[in-house]
Amino acid sequence: MSLMNEEFVPAGHFDPFADAELADDNGVAPANANGGGAAGVTAKKSNLIHLRIQQRNGRKSLTTIQGLDKKLDLEKLMKAFKKEFCCNGNVVEDATLGRVIQLQGDQRENVRKFLVEEEIADKKMIKVHGI
Repeated sequence: MSLMNEEFVPAGHFDPFADAELADDNGVAPANANGGGAAGVTAKKSNLIHLRIQQRNGRKSLTTIQGLDKKLDLEKLMKAFKKEFCCNGNVVEDATLGRVIQLQGDQRENVRKFLVEEEIADKKMIKVHGI
């Protein structure tokens, strides 16, 4: 018997990927899904690159990068991030989100600048969460 109930959400829990799950298969977010927004607003979840930060414990944090092109070699990209930003990281396979890069520390602005400078993504394609 499992002691963890997957439906249990601790008080003050924040899910940084909650807004990514709101859009349906056509990329249309439901009306007032997150307490605001207009009905029928299209969320280009397939074209956007999401940079999020997750608080771990104390001052420790984790940066997640989601929505990169499937043609990119994420291992090589992660290796470049690790060398450029002097941090550790890994590539995680998620059932709903696909492959996600995780980096130690708050690397959101560094990753955004890197992706734009290396012409991997346009500045308009990158959504930075948690600012």
